[in-house]
Amino acid sequence: MKRKPVWIDSDCGIDDAVALLAAFKLESLDIKGISAVCGNVEESKTFVNNRNIAYMANRTDVKVYHGATKPLNIALATASHVHGNNGLGNIVIDESDAPLETEMAWDMIYKAAKEAKGELEVIAIGPLTNIAIAIAKYPDLEKSIKRLLIMGGAIEGGNATTAAEFNIYADPHAAQAVFKSSIPKVMFGLDVTLKSLLNLNDLTRLKEKNSKVSNFFLESIKTLMKFYDAIGYQDTVCLHDACPILYLQYPNLFDGKIAGVYVETQGQITFGKTVSDLHSDFKFEKRDTLVMLAVNQLVFSKTIEDLLLSY
Repeated sequence: MKRKPVWIDSDCGIDDAVALLAAFKLESLDIKGISAVCGNVEESKTFVNNRNIAYMANRTDVKVYHGATKPLNIALATASHVHGNNGLGNIVIDESDAPLETEMAWDMIYKAAKEAKGELEVIAIGPLTNIAIAIAKYPDLEKSIKRLLIMGGAIEGGNATTAAEFNIYADPHAAQAVFKSSIPKVMFGLDVTLKSLLNLNDLTRLKEKNSKVSNFFLESIKTLMKFYDAIGYQDTVCLHDACPILYLQYPNLFDGKIAGVYVETQGQITFGKTVSDLHSDFKFEKRDTLVMLAVNQLVFSKTIEDLLLSY
């Protein structure tokens, strides 16, 4: 199997951690690096979380880099009420002993893209600040990235506001710059991620495993469960950030449609909304985003459990 060179950009919260643990076990992925960005919690914490999850997975060969500590044009607003103060449900895990990297995310993304000779796929599972900075700093980067897989946005609804999904709302100006770019994009918004469920009552094998990874997963998601219970998802959590990770090896799990997508950066009520022509008679001239809309939930859930059980 030819392995795909990928870069993961993460504001490592609970579902990001699960996504990373899954990514480390996917044989088709050649992870060239991980970058931290502010979002779920402050960048100083997401950087540490990315490193420590890699350490938990015995993958300190994958280097982790610092990224943006604030959005481009607005104040930082985190989601610690969902992910806990440390981003991992306040679960303390072992500290990585890997050497600290000093290069910045945008520089290393560009370097990895050039080394991969146009084959690098970037998986963005946090706000798009690092990606926007990289595009602005290196104009030729747009031609050097094969594809950008984005966990963010929503054709319908929102979770940060009635109109906006959190990752886009956290830095809509960065998101607009990215969606305006010429990089082919795959968008995993709330339209599909809210269907990417794990029913905790079905995870009997994980509960019996009693490994470091399974115990971390089951403890950390207790924080997420409180949030999802409050919005009507009884004994269920949505693993938003795992979607683009699994798609790279199991594309048939998902189904979507090509659309034009931009981001609202001026409106008050609709600030941060991903505006799509998917359900509109009017079509944008540039339509280069594959918007995912459906997932095989049963296979998704089993695949996640199998990957976590492999530790």
